[in-house]
Amino acid sequence: MAGESRPVPLVDDGSRDFWRGGADGRLLIRACAACHRLFHPPGPVCPHCYSRSVTSRAVSGRATVASYTVTHRGWVPGYEPPYVVARVVLAEQPDLHLLTNVVGCDPEAVHTGMEVEVIFEQRTDVFVPLFQPVA
Repeated sequence: MAGESRPVPLVDDGSRDFWRGGADGRLLIRACAACHRLFHPPGPVCPHCYSRSVTSRAVSGRATVASYTVTHRGWVPGYEPPYVVARVVLAEQPDLHLLTNVVGCDPEAVHTGMEVEVIFEQRTDVFVPLFQPVA
């Protein structure tokens, strides 16, 4: 799989801000104007109160690794093993999770509780949020 490009996420009206915010270095997460909760994955309706009054809001990009796995097989084109798939909890809200990759360190160094920060990998006009250890 070496040399293959990584897949480009599908962008729709509800996810456009999330996938394109990285162009400005901003992690944009959906926010509800009615209950003031943040939520992910992005969508047109708040999953907490069902309001349609939602918009995108920039968050800090700081997170903590809640769980992870180190993948040692080449299951996905463009992902050279070993690589880390992690569920991170964003600093803004304890139930705000993203499924992502942790990069910028040895995969064996990743651990639960590790503090990480967002960086972006550009794929065409999409900016995929990845996380690296906080320096």
